[in-house]
Amino acid sequence: MVTPESIHFNIEDGMATDYLNVDGDGQHFEAVIVSAAFAGKNLIQRHQLVYQTLGDRMRDEIHALSMKTFTPEEWEKQSA
Repeated sequence: MVTPESIHFNIEDGMATDYLNVDGDGQHFEAVIVSAAFAGKNLIQRHQLVYQTLGDRMRDEIHALSMKTFTPEEWEKQSA
């Protein structure tokens, strides 16, 4: 079974994050990801980076993952 914690672990294990939060009900998940790796990337490229981190899980296990992706600078502005 897919859990928010397992998705959190996979993302955290695959890329450096400044902030990461994953919520969900076992079928639908939402993630807020803050990473310097997103700098200079558009929205699609950011999501592709996360999909690469999750690998086959995105195709085989995770059917709905909504993401909000921020650089640390964007996150700081968002939180202010």
